[in-house]
Amino acid sequence: MKIFAAVKRVVDFNVSVRVKADGTGVDTANLKMSMNPFDEIAVEAAVKLKEDGKASEVIAVSVGPDKAQDTLRTALAMGADRAILVQTDGETEPLAVAKALKALVDREGPELVFVGKQAIDDDCNQTGQMLASLLDWAQGTFVSGLELDGGGAAITREVDGGLERAKVRLPAVLTVDLRLNQPRYPGLPAIMKAKKKPLDVVTADSLGVDLSPRLATLKVVEPPKRHAGVKLSSAAELAAKLKDLVEAA
Repeated sequence: MKIFAAVKRVVDFNVSVRVKADGTGVDTANLKMSMNPFDEIAVEAAVKLKEDGKASEVIAVSVGPDKAQDTLRTALAMGADRAILVQTDGETEPLAVAKALKALVDREGPELVFVGKQAIDDDCNQTGQMLASLLDWAQGTFVSGLELDGGGAAITREVDGGLERAKVRLPAVLTVDLRLNQPRYPGLPAIMKAKKKPLDVVTADSLGVDLSPRLATLKVVEPPKRHAGVKLSSAAELAAKLKDLVEAA
C-alpha cells in the first residue's frame, strides 16, 4: 500500500509573529520556518505503518514555495521514501491545495492520505475534508488512534463529548490530532540520507490545477492589548462590577 503524507511549511511554533506595518499580512522575513506540527504527526503515522509492514512506500507531498523543499527533506529524514513539491510562490488556499493533492493522488495512486488536522498559520482545518470530498473517499478527522484492519481502518477521534471510535474503508483521507503519536527527531545519519532521496518538483500547470486565490485579505491587525485587572475586596463589589458590565453591554 502506498501512503501520502501532506506537509506544510509554516513559521515555527516557538516564534512570535508580528503584523506588517501596512497591515497586509504577517511579517515572515528572517523568521525560522519549520514543518507544521500536526503534519509531523501525519508523517510519523505514515512511517510507522511502513515500519510495521503495512505500507510499501511513503510519499511526502507539499504545495508551496521552493524553500518548502527543506520541509520535505525533513519528512524524508523522518522516514519518507520520496517527496513531491507543487511549487508556487503565491498564497494558497485550502481548496487550491486540495485540488493539487487530488491531482497527485490521481497520478500516484495511494490508498491512504494523512494530513495534519490544521495548519498553525491559518487554522483553517479544511484541506483534508475538501480532499476527501474531491476524491469521493472515506474520511476520518481529528484522529488520535489508528489501527489498520483488512480493507479498512479503525480510528479513535476526539469530539466535544470525549472520544469516538469508528471504522472507515480504504482508500481514505485521515486528518491527525496531537495524541496520535510523538514524532521522531531525525538524527544526523537520517538527515544525510535524506539528501539523496528523490524529490520531484512540479508546477500546478503541469497538474492542470489553478492555484489562484479566491479570497482577498483586506487587512491584518494584531489583537487588542489586554487591560490590567482590578482587585476587588468583596463578592458584593464583584457583583456590582458584573452588573455594570451587563448594563453597559
